[in-house]
Amino acid sequence: MRVLIVTPKRTGIGGVAQHVSKLGEKLIELGHEVDYLSCEELPCLKVKGLANPSFMVLSPFSALARRLKRKYDVVHAHNIPSCIAMKLTPARRVLTLHGVYSEQIKYLHGSAAGKISSYLENKALKWADAVTAVSKATAEWYKKRGVNVKYIPNAIDPADLPSEELKLFDKQIVFIGRLSKEKGPDILLKAFKQLKTDAHLLFIGDGPLRSQLETEAEGYNHIHFLGYKPRHEALKILKASDIFVLPSRHEGLSTALLEAMALKVPIIATRIAGNLELIDENSGMLVDPENPKQLAEAIAMLLSNYDKAKRLAENAYSKAMNIYNWNVVIHLYLKIYEKNNV
Repeated sequence: MRVLIVTPKRTGIGGVAQHVSKLGEKLIELGHEVDYLSCEELPCLKVKGLANPSFMVLSPFSALARRLKRKYDVVHAHNIPSCIAMKLTPARRVLTLHGVYSEQIKYLHGSAAGKISSYLENKALKWADAVTAVSKATAEWYKKRGVNVKYIPNAIDPADLPSEELKLFDKQIVFIGRLSKEKGPDILLKAFKQLKTDAHLLFIGDGPLRSQLETEAEGYNHIHFLGYKPRHEALKILKASDIFVLPSRHEGLSTALLEAMALKVPIIATRIAGNLELIDENSGMLVDPENPKQLAEAIAMLLSNYDKAKRLAENAYSKAMNIYNWNVVIHLYLKIYEKNNV
């Protein structure tokens, strides 16, 4: 089978990028041919807010050019910016949703942008032969609007997990992800500043909030902005950490959260739809979004209660290995690729 994977980005520590790169890797392992159409192959604008729109404009031209050179059995698009290139590729069209696109755009850019994205979203859903979603919450949202969506969860590959760890400080709390509003790093910073602790807070990742966060952290020697790190290095730091915090306001099914589960790192996450699919009261600490005080209390609790932290981490590990495993998930996608298994 020859598959074209269309995605704005396929490298880096972002959840969608990790998902598509692992999907391609697993398909190749099983003997299938894989090509990518992404910003790594196109001159997308590397400017805040313009990368995805530029990909949406450029990718259809590349898709048209590819029609003259190669034929594909499946074109697998990830998120709505990939949908026009998907439509222009003569193959079985599969669209994977990594969140509710129109709602995310509305939240980040306002109601006008949300209406435009909703229009494009409706078109994309009609163009696809099959639609999947990486979280139950996303699948249910679209199902309520009459879309036939198959839930195929995000996943981790045990083979990717490091055996070594990289401990930068005696006690370290880590955030891994894009430094943007929906991920809530500003809430974590406010929470940490309320604590009296000898632990260090590490932010791994980059994004539009970085300069603001660095300004707010001035004078706090236990807060560190490490920027982008290659995934293998980020995972070593994660493995060595005492707590992983995901303070998101909006979330799909977080790859970083799955990796923390698989590495047995105690977790604190906000009580929102995507996180609640992975974490419950038996496998992590749950706090309300937009609540720095509650988050600070949860951090203090896990730092002071080793037995509870270890128990929660063990329970989360079991869930990750048994359910959210790429060796299982890849076969769910292959069924979708087959026309008789919608």
